[in-house]
Amino acid sequence: MELKVIQSDALKQLPWYGGGLRFTCSQCGNCCTGGPGYVWISEKEIDRLAGHLKITTCQVVARYCRKIGSKYSLKEHRNSHGEHDCIFLKEEKVASGKDGEQIIFTKRSCTIYQFRPLQCRTWPFWEGNLAGPENWSLSSRRCHGMNNGPRVFSQAEIEALRDAEDWPDKPPTSG
Repeated sequence: MELKVIQSDALKQLPWYGGGLRFTCSQCGNCCTGGPGYVWISEKEIDRLAGHLKITTCQVVARYCRKIGSKYSLKEHRNSHGEHDCIFLKEEKVASGKDGEQIIFTKRSCTIYQFRPLQCRTWPFWEGNLAGPENWSLSSRRCHGMNNGPRVFSQAEIEALRDAEDWPDKPPTSG
């Protein structure tokens, strides 16, 4: 009797997100507010931001960053709800309506969206969110772009974003 040896590739199981995950950023700003935290920004990203804002890197650091150990994080400020907003999150009142009925709502947006740090660009494909379907589901309660919209990210795209060390040439999360 001969026993067949199962190849190690055959034993590999796809991660729980192996079939892909649906995500379409609605630019609602929910990921830019909440409890206090850190939005890490590299020196390369500070340089890019300085170029965009047409100020020096020293000015970017002084105005928009805080030093945590040997790293930089974007500053936060408390909003009227007591949450901590990224310094680049902007809120504005917007009027909308039809047939003489007007609705006023608050629109939140990132003022540096095209130059946002890698941490922001790779949301929601962070290691913690990808640790299991429960983690993904928990995060999706605050981010209505998760599990919604037309865009489905493949396992390869998800892992490329999860493991990114700098901006991708064509970021797939750029709306």
